[in-house]
Amino acid sequence: MAQLNMVQAINQALGDEMARDDRVVLLGEDVGRDGGVFRVTEGLLERFGAERVLDTPLAESAIMGAAIGMAAYGLRPVPEIQFMGFTYSAFEQLFAHAARLRSRSRGRYSCPMVVRTPYGGGIKAPELHEESTESIYCQIPGLKVVAPSGPYTAKGLLLAALRDPDPVLFLEPTRLYRLLREEVPEGDYVLELGRARLARAGGAVTVIAWGSMLERVLKSVEGYDADVVDLLTLNPFDIEAILGSVRKTGRVVIVQEAAKTCGLGAEIAATIAEEAILHLRAPILRVTAPDVPVPLGKLIDHYLPSPERIRAALDEVLQY
Repeated sequence: MAQLNMVQAINQALGDEMARDDRVVLLGEDVGRDGGVFRVTEGLLERFGAERVLDTPLAESAIMGAAIGMAAYGLRPVPEIQFMGFTYSAFEQLFAHAARLRSRSRGRYSCPMVVRTPYGGGIKAPELHEESTESIYCQIPGLKVVAPSGPYTAKGLLLAALRDPDPVLFLEPTRLYRLLREEVPEGDYVLELGRARLARAGGAVTVIAWGSMLERVLKSVEGYDADVVDLLTLNPFDIEAILGSVRKTGRVVIVQEAAKTCGLGAEIAATIAEEAILHLRAPILRVTAPDVPVPLGKLIDHYLPSPERIRAALDEVLQY
């Protein structure tokens, strides 16, 4: 079994699905000739031609609008937005049209498209290049939001997203693109959307994370008796997997790299409080970024949740 990084795993998933289903088309800025800003689509133009791998103008709203039209009329487009911070220019198309098409047409049309975008901090890039505003998109009914945590989950989740009948926002953790290598099976395997996975088993505390924070959490919990839940699908998230762990441990730490206020961690904490409060032995703690814009490179390590802050939260919750 090959050891792949996330770039290679995503590229393999796209190539496999394009070979399997000729309705799958890629579009975005520089996805063809240059293989995308992170070279994730490298080689696909040569394999599948310019009719299926389309370089577009620098216009995110046009990319999204074109993809919605393609999806409504039978194709399965995969628009790439170069960075999550650039999706804001296409937010209206995604919110008001892609996510509502099935409802608006009373089921006559669907919008099977996968919006790929790098997200998150840690690469010390300029403004709008390290955004982690997933909670904004998780509040859109009709839109699934997915965040893989490594090469293996990236391929399996992307294949599932590419076959989903509705729009999926596929968030690729930029910091992990070439940081990790994992065994990734060749050929077809699908990880069901809406299902979390237990990344590490323990009995004293539940730690919930997603995207690039999982790698940081797994390093931080060494020496702790921690259950680590890798969320994978952010909307809809796997409530039963979370509650099953919480009922076992009675203590919860949620780690997100997004700002604290109205983040996804708040929704998870509220759900736990509603459904499992009698199982809690301590307050639910969140380790997050501060409520400020993502800073420039010199401050990014102070902005992101650190192993020290994660361990401090573990120590605090375990004292109860």
